[in-house]
Amino acid sequence: MKWSLVPQPEVRQVPDLPPQSPSTPYPQTSIIQVMWTPVGIGLLLWLSHSPAIAMPEPPGSLAIPPPPPGNLTRMARSFDMAMPPPSPMEPDLSYCDMLLEAPEPPPISSVPWYCVCSHCKGKGGPKGETGERGLPGAPGSPGRRGFTGFRGRPGFMGRPGLKGQKGDEGEKGDHGPVGLNGAKGQRGYKGDKGDQGFEGPPGEQGPQGEPGQCPDSCESVQGPAGEPGLPGSVGPRGLPGIAGTPGAKGEKGDTGEIGPEGQPGVPGQKGEQGVEGACNCQDGADGLNGEQGPPGTKGEKGDTGIQGSPGTVGEKGDVGEQGVMGIPGPCSPAIQSAFSAVLGSSFPAPNQPVPFTRILYNMQGHFDPAGIYRAPVNGTYVFSYHLAVYFRVLHVGLFHNYRPIVKTIETTNLGMASHQVVLHLNQGDQVWLQVKDTVNNGMYVSNESSSTFSGFLLHPDTCDMPLFRDFFPQPIQGDYSWDVMEGPAPLNTTPSPDTP
Repeated sequence: MKWSLVPQPEVRQVPDLPPQSPSTPYPQTSIIQVMWTPVGIGLLLWLSHSPAIAMPEPPGSLAIPPPPPGNLTRMARSFDMAMPPPSPMEPDLSYCDMLLEAPEPPPISSVPWYCVCSHCKGKGGPKGETGERGLPGAPGSPGRRGFTGFRGRPGFMGRPGLKGQKGDEGEKGDHGPVGLNGAKGQRGYKGDKGDQGFEGPPGEQGPQGEPGQCPDSCESVQGPAGEPGLPGSVGPRGLPGIAGTPGAKGEKGDTGEIGPEGQPGVPGQKGEQGVEGACNCQDGADGLNGEQGPPGTKGEKGDTGIQGSPGTVGEKGDVGEQGVMGIPGPCSPAIQSAFSAVLGSSFPAPNQPVPFTRILYNMQGHFDPAGIYRAPVNGTYVFSYHLAVYFRVLHVGLFHNYRPIVKTIETTNLGMASHQVVLHLNQGDQVWLQVKDTVNNGMYVSNESSSTFSGFLLHPDTCDMPLFRDFFPQPIQGDYSWDVMEGPAPLNTTPSPDTP
């Protein structure tokens, strides 16, 4: 059984009156009417259970059952749906009437709680001040679970979320049911003529015909000619015929044109020397000088000679006159920049700068180990790379602000790809190395072989020290693609009119 406490409509409080004489009956206006609410019931229960001010029960009164455990706020709202609400139990008010008619008013601690608000008929006094907040009560037991509410309206459609990563490829599903037949399509075009089919089997023998009748004359009469039959198949190739007799000899043809001159023949071997002729001349003139013979072979190197004795030291010369002042020399650069790094791992990934994680020199900190160098000032720079190639072909390029500057291809196993360029960069420009794809990324590093990337500032455009107000520009954005480098202009192979 569950209880339900119904609150009273108002609360009235009458100020305390001075004590009356014993002959005066106990005034009814000194009793305080309390509203029967959960807060008032809790306060009365606390007073009745306190050992210091416990109220005695009058003899012969009706025993009021203790309040049921549970959430009183829920019992104040609703009854148990499984059973009807309980009927209120009225206490015995005769004891309260006896206390009211007593010659001396009893103390408030001996008045039962149900006698406090039974005969309060006086006028309400002024509203008192708000009392202090009471101590927090013990938490009530959880109430019974309520009925499921109605389904709410669908909310507004939210913004589409970020595109998620591609999921794993699922397994092939079961074969679905056959779909409905589609609508009849339009009439198609006439197809090409098909190939001739195979010869069919012979048909069954037909029934016997009617017996013939003998004509008037027994002479045969030729019937009409039948329809021409189908052409027969081509017969096999015949044997070659017998050779015919040779024909008569033809007349002589005209003389042909003269052919081109043939190549000169191979020179013949040198002939033997002839017999020396007899010379009977004694006063003949001298012959012409013969041609100079070929130079002889180089002789062997001679022995080194003996070292000569050192000469005497000369006297110190006089101080010369001061020379003319020269032109001003170039200014000393106020900023320096250089780096040199080694490849960290072999076969780098494409579509991104090649990382050189092992730093050899980067005192100014302008090189990022991720593989990107950023120019600190406007000026002329020198870049070079020396890359070991192993196991794969290497296609590597030097990129400036997402544009390829130079590219190198090395197909030799255990080879070396090298390049050096001079570039003019603006402040904030970026330079890096990049490979073409995963097939042509044969950049290699090991304990016995290294791949390096280096660069330095040759000279700045101005010798002024950059001020702190000169901030770096915004980084350049782009796509790390291999792209097509602008090649040289094609050679003009068409001869000009002036060319002989």
